[in-house]
Amino acid sequence: DVPVQKQVQVPMITKAQKFVDVPQVEIVDEIVEVPVQKQVQVPMITKVQKMVDVPQVEVVDQDVHIPVQKHRHVPMVTVAQKFVDVPQVEIVDRVVEVPVQKQVQVPM
Repeated sequence: DVPVQKQVQVPMITKAQKFVDVPQVEIVDEIVEVPVQKQVQVPMITKVQKMVDVPQVEVVDQDVHIPVQKHRHVPMVTVAQKFVDVPQVEIVDRVVEVPVQKQVQVPM
């Protein structure tokens, strides 16, 4: 027997870069002013004149004499005697004789 050699084709994977155009999206806002209409109730003011009787006031002053009384505080001087004990001091003298010590050099 002769060995049979078989060849198998293995596919090879290759990577390639591909450039793609991506569309850009731009959003544009537009501000539009919308007028607002409002209905407001406006009250109506009416002025009515009314006649009023104003009473007149009469002020009558009457002078009344009120006597003025003055109160004065008069200081009163009172003389009071006060007895005070005065301590008596007695001096006692005593003669004390104090002996006098003499120092004498003794020859050696």
